[in-house]
Amino acid sequence: MNYIGSKYSLLDFIENVIENVSGYKTGDNYVFADIFAGTGVVGSAYKGKGAYVIANDIQYYSYVLNKHFIENVPPLNNELGVVLNSLKPLKGFIYNNYCEGSGSGRNYFTDSNGKKCDAIRTFLEEAHSSGEMGDAEYFYYLASLINSIDKYANTASVYAAFLKHIKKSAAKDFTLSLLPVISGQAGKVYNEDVNVLIKKISGDILYLDPPYNTRQYSANYHILETIAKYDNPALRGITGLRDYEQQKSSFCSKRTASAVLDTLIKNADFGYIFLSYNNEGLMSADTIRDIMSAYGDYSVFTREYKRFKADKDENRRIAGSEVVEYIHCLKK
Repeated sequence: MNYIGSKYSLLDFIENVIENVSGYKTGDNYVFADIFAGTGVVGSAYKGKGAYVIANDIQYYSYVLNKHFIENVPPLNNELGVVLNSLKPLKGFIYNNYCEGSGSGRNYFTDSNGKKCDAIRTFLEEAHSSGEMGDAEYFYYLASLINSIDKYANTASVYAAFLKHIKKSAAKDFTLSLLPVISGQAGKVYNEDVNVLIKKISGDILYLDPPYNTRQYSANYHILETIAKYDNPALRGITGLRDYEQQKSSFCSKRTASAVLDTLIKNADFGYIFLSYNNEGLMSADTIRDIMSAYGDYSVFTREYKRFKADKDENRRIAGSEVVEYIHCLKK
């Protein structure tokens, strides 16, 4: 997925810093927690290294993705993929609310792709609810649906708005592609507020990748949340937003970010804590240093990288093409 804040391009940097500071290497037996997990890039990498991974995210679509990546292990039956791709199209919630042909006025997916998404999502829910499909397969196929349908969305990148005309990638016929199943220990995944969860877990390495700015993930990926939950929510506005009041992050407010970070660090029962943050975030590097250094031995590492672009440069003001990523490190 093309995801805001994804650490895919920075994985080598993150892994090198964590290994050099903590001393933990591939094959070592340790507990690694990724509690702002997003699409699971970092947690999945550490599962592959042999760590026992705890993952968490307050967004349910993220929970679904990580339930598959972190908790599922081979072998996993993938024979249903052909069946799902051959289902009869269905006019369900996605078609009725996010496809222009339904009369909703929203152009997030083509009519045919919206109906295919509804058909697969309905099948999965019915099979799981009836007991015909277990949790492992359910989250495998549902995570694959979320990851696949995103590639056919008629957006610039996120779901804050749809495009007026169907773009080339969105016009293609939707095909469900199955995600890989990662070998390693089966970990544990949560769907909770981090400052509640932190009091329940402990381990060796805690990796933090909180939101950096005021844009809430709940609004940017609201349709993926609805596909994941398939709960027929009440929608509002031109973009069809669902209510996300209970999923707002305090890290998205300059007024509250430093206080919730301090609370999180204070309550963390982990030997090492690593925080990813960039130079354009709501908290300054000095603020983060002051918070973390109060609890142990602090150090920091930096790397420049290309910024995430949700649209073309001419459509918005951009300070520059490069951003500086910080990894703030604490030995507690």
